[in-house]
Amino acid sequence: MSDDFWPGDHRAGDHFTQDTFREAMTAVEVVWLAALVRHGIAPASAEVDLGDLLEPDHEDYLAEETDAGGNPVIGLVSLLRSALEDEEPDAARWLHRGLTSQDVLDTAIMLMAQDAVGQLQSEIRGQAERLAALAMKHRGTVMVARTLTQHAVPTTFGLKVAQWLTGVLDAYDGLAALSFPVQIGGAAGTGAAVAELGADPTTLIAEVGQELGLDPAVPWHTVRTPITRLADALVACTDAWGHLASDVLILSRPEIGELSEGSGGGSSTMPDKHNPVLSVLIRRTAITTPQLAATLHLTAALQVDERADGAWHAEWATLRDLVRRTLVAASHAFDLAAELQVHTDRMTQTLGSARGTVLAEQRTMAELAGHTPMAAYVGEAGTFVDAAVDRARRTFEAPA
Repeated sequence: MSDDFWPGDHRAGDHFTQDTFREAMTAVEVVWLAALVRHGIAPASAEVDLGDLLEPDHEDYLAEETDAGGNPVIGLVSLLRSALEDEEPDAARWLHRGLTSQDVLDTAIMLMAQDAVGQLQSEIRGQAERLAALAMKHRGTVMVARTLTQHAVPTTFGLKVAQWLTGVLDAYDGLAALSFPVQIGGAAGTGAAVAELGADPTTLIAEVGQELGLDPAVPWHTVRTPITRLADALVACTDAWGHLASDVLILSRPEIGELSEGSGGGSSTMPDKHNPVLSVLIRRTAITTPQLAATLHLTAALQVDERADGAWHAEWATLRDLVRRTLVAASHAFDLAAELQVHTDRMTQTLGSARGTVLAEQRTMAELAGHTPMAAYVGEAGTFVDAAVDRARRTFEAPA
């Protein structure tokens, strides 16, 4: 999948594509049907593999039925039943029984989200490894710190990288804390249909969730915490990468020149120009993802009754965009961290030319304490770098 409106979209792979969505919904139907058979509700002949029933020429039918029904599950179930009714009549009869459309769709969303978060965690591990190495390499590389855009005091580039690393690790912790709950409750979240079929709803739901690799949960049709927590965790990722990209954009300006991207992009009109494209695209994502998360919080707030009228429907494409954009930014951030060029000579030059102002704080404090100020003292920068790097090591080390 690719999207010229969002350069780099191909980096998100098959996550949250339409085909993946349909596969996830079909997987939910397969596991549910198998559970009905296992509990003696449906006959053994009802358990079938649904994976090969969807074909490319079904696209127009599914599009029309999705429009007519307001969600993609209705058309999918209709198509599957139609494909089964001649040769697998029991499967056609028992398919989807006890479920509602939202059960299938929300559970499919959780399956896709779990896969996407796994990919993000892998990307962040790679970022953290590279940032930790960069921080240690430049643990003692002195440069000018800047506050409110102006020179402040001496610091180290290692400490700046450690700050990026800390943000990335915070984002990882947020992803690791997520839960991916199964969603099964029937028409209004009471489990009445399952009970009428002769099974214990709680037991059956837990079994299906376990089979799908999802967490057990009571129905959450109008309690959208799993969606908003996911959104917040994704935005925490793009926040961290946005911080990294913004610093690189500033420090790679020609008049500063302390950093540069390993392979800058070109210009359509200036052949010698090397644009910091990775940083630009990461910052683009960091600018847009908070609004997507805000939309998901709004849809959560506008849930009504036992099934929402539009607020639920507004989630799907919004979440897709948020997930895919975050995955793209993760890949860009990995490349940026891996290829970043550090120009220590420019850092030294800038520090030297600003020494009269950047040591003002030290001189004032030294005078107050009654001694001569130390030269370009950077305080506990090295200790803070060590702490961030140690945290990264502990976060990713294999459990005993």
